[in-house]
Amino acid sequence: MIRLAGVRGAIAVAAATVALAGWSPEPLGAQQSRPNVFFDCNGPRCNRQYYRTEIAWVNWVNDRNVADVHVIMTSQGTGAGGREYLMDFIGTDDESPYSDQQTYQSLPTDTDREVLDAVSNTLALGLAVFANRSGYRGLASVVPLAAGQPEQVAGMVSADEVDDPWNLWVFRLNGGAGIDGESSRSNTEIEGRFTAWRTAPVWKFSISGGMAHNRLRIELSDREFRDNRTRWNVDTRLVYSLAEHWSVGLMGSAGRFLTYNLNRRFAVTPTLEFSVFPYEEATRRSFTFRYSMARIHNEYSERTIYDVTQETRWVESMELRLDQRQPWGSVGAGASGSLYLHNTDLRRFSIWGGASIRIVRGFTVNISGNASWVNDQIFLSARGATDEEALLRLQRRPTDFDYGTEVGFSYQFGSIYNNVVNNRIRPRF
Repeated sequence: MIRLAGVRGAIAVAAATVALAGWSPEPLGAQQSRPNVFFDCNGPRCNRQYYRTEIAWVNWVNDRNVADVHVIMTSQGTGAGGREYLMDFIGTDDESPYSDQQTYQSLPTDTDREVLDAVSNTLALGLAVFANRSGYRGLASVVPLAAGQPEQVAGMVSADEVDDPWNLWVFRLNGGAGIDGESSRSNTEIEGRFTAWRTAPVWKFSISGGMAHNRLRIELSDREFRDNRTRWNVDTRLVYSLAEHWSVGLMGSAGRFLTYNLNRRFAVTPTLEFSVFPYEEATRRSFTFRYSMARIHNEYSERTIYDVTQETRWVESMELRLDQRQPWGSVGAGASGSLYLHNTDLRRFSIWGGASIRIVRGFTVNISGNASWVNDQIFLSARGATDEEALLRLQRRPTDFDYGTEVGFSYQFGSIYNNVVNNRIRPRF
């Protein structure tokens, strides 16, 4: 039995259970008495084995081209620190189009098991609706739960509904320490972080920061190399929902980053963003333009190649970004550019992109890459980086560009069905 209520979610039908109606395993020739389901997920809680185990009354297939329904699951963070999971159910029959969506919102205090169970429940509900509307009779039935189950409420709660002494504020603290090494090398690190945020439909505010201290020792052939450094940062973000397609924001940051010769850095950045699609569709598709104007103050650890130890500059930047996740695959691309207003020859331009595209049955091509044309390294030390600092990437060196690319493919063939789950002698990782 798959329980669908008793779950904190935004599903359309609450207080229901889906019970298997006398289902039993069928011979291979009778597979089409159950719908073929292709589960498309790339992110948190993509536990296919768990869902196959919990929902055994459909055929889980490995190839979208043989599926009766294509399920795309995406997610995004909620204001409380949980996640909202969106499941789009897309029928593959062109003559009888089918489209539906179910959502579930987890709480930040939910355990992994609670979230997996709730996602399974919501996924089962969507599949039951599809099966019923597509003529797969007798697979599942909807029956009411016992009386006394709490009514489910979706979305943001109001002050009238709950007594919230935190007024929607959420706080998180992290810390840790680690030591690793061998006879000729040792490294010690201590770090801590904090985050606080409040998310409402119109305003969003967050502040985060952290500090880390590293001590590195390496014995070389002729001497011993040591490096002790402390880094810290504080970042704030205030965002206002100006309209359905417009947002404005104000970002502030401060920190110490010795890798970039920065003893202290302070920046204030007003930002304007336009979204071609409504923001509510961001998990499936987004196309945004962003413009920023930052005022930056740098205090350097060592005199720079421009013979200064501190300076305050204005930086203008723009960014264009596209993300799509559709039944044929997913694609994302973007471009950004920035320049210093005091000297427009100091500029940077970057492009990046990636795609995962299903070409034919079972064959998928994956490609990603990025490139930057760099001429804005005003922070470079006049002394330069030693060989040890360069090898360990402890100090940045001059460069005109940087890049990275990766191309791959996957091809799967054989049985299209993957209903069987066998958990014996599983790999450690």
